[in-house]
Amino acid sequence: MTGPPDIRIARRRYATVCVLFWLPLGLSIAPLVLLLTERGMAMGAIAGFFAAHSLTAAVLELPTGGLSDVLGRRVVLAAAGLLNLAALTLVGLGTAPWLLGLGAVLMGTGRALSSGPAEAWYVDTVQAHAGPDAELRTGLARGESATSAALAAGTLLGGALPWLLGRGPGLGAGLGGATSGLVLPLSVPMLVGAAVETAFVLYVLTALREPPRPAVTLRHVLRGVPATVVGGLRLGGRDALVRKVFLGAGAAGGALATIELLTPGRAAALTGASESGAVLFAALACAGFVCAGIGSHLAPLTARLAGSGEHAVLVSLGASASGLLLLGATAEFTGAGPTVLAATGYGLFYLGLGAAGPSEKDLLHRRVPGSGRATALSVQSLALQLAGALTGLVVGALPPGPPPWLLGGAVLLAGALLWIRRGGPTSPTPAATPRPRTVPSLPTPPDPAPFGTVPAGDAGSDAPEPRERADG
Repeated sequence: MTGPPDIRIARRRYATVCVLFWLPLGLSIAPLVLLLTERGMAMGAIAGFFAAHSLTAAVLELPTGGLSDVLGRRVVLAAAGLLNLAALTLVGLGTAPWLLGLGAVLMGTGRALSSGPAEAWYVDTVQAHAGPDAELRTGLARGESATSAALAAGTLLGGALPWLLGRGPGLGAGLGGATSGLVLPLSVPMLVGAAVETAFVLYVLTALREPPRPAVTLRHVLRGVPATVVGGLRLGGRDALVRKVFLGAGAAGGALATIELLTPGRAAALTGASESGAVLFAALACAGFVCAGIGSHLAPLTARLAGSGEHAVLVSLGASASGLLLLGATAEFTGAGPTVLAATGYGLFYLGLGAAGPSEKDLLHRRVPGSGRATALSVQSLALQLAGALTGLVVGALPPGPPPWLLGGAVLLAGALLWIRRGGPTSPTPAATPRPRTVPSLPTPPDPAPFGTVPAGDAGSDAPEPRERADG
């Protein structure tokens, strides 16, 4: 292990937070649509729930990022966990459409609240102990690896639990009968996820310690949050390096939307049935998260071999785009050879995205001051979600076959080509990072011991998290 003990503790706590946050969402990936169908919801209603989630997350993305910069990382992150706990409980037990819709809105709110505080806490803590030039990439990479591992494990467990309960003699029927149909086998992963969210909130409150912040009133919050949001948007407009990070996130969002929309149908076509196709898709999703985690783990090595963080992003996104283009090139072919090539492309796509994330974040954090760090992360997440929504609409309108895949690959390739030319210095400059006047400046955290840090190399990472994720 490298680094002083305090920094090693921060990395460990950040990775733990990432696991605890993303495991419940991973548990919901496999059973969610099936559970809603079992509750009698039509596909149009299910699509409406997903839209409510995504729209809520997009609308609140920037305001909640500013809230974290004003009120603190820990309190906002704990609030996200409580909202997710309530959402998973409503979705797991709810039978009325309005309850399920409320669960989707709460999940979207929690997603928006969580998109920056943990990572910002980790960076704040490390820089407080090692200075503004502290090495960040290793901890960020471990966080993203933890996120990918949690999503992979959650996806498998979320698919296996209902299957195991259904195979037990009368177990599934007995569960529904004992609860008057309130708890179904497909509900169990959601309820297990809610229990994990409880552990997440308790861990955040006890392990992610922050120095006292200046006292703020409701008036300060209402005035400070909009000013911080404006500062984050202006930063992307004035700073070329930050702008490339935001645009790269948008390209990744478009690519993720493409692969998430098209892979289930392709899996069903390959197996010949929707049920077996769903099983294959769950296995592919798990494999994708594993590849993303491996890519995140290799991010520091990639940066060393490429010679710089910017070149590492170029190489990583280029490799990811190549994987998506390979999927497009094999879209109309059958047989063992094309299937192997398609599987290779799928793995390469996630491997490249995983490797690009930590280097992008390292570059971003060296340009953005602590007073606007969570806001910048929210802008990055917003770019990913909006670009994903737009690309998804276009992909859905295209005829089946190679064109939709190639469109996603072209979008990601364009994001990679942004990094051909290197930018300026990566340290924050007053011109590039104006501080909002109405937000109390945050003191540099002292050397707390044990200090708490959380965000896994991005809980939120960027390990290509499911785009909704649960953004769906």
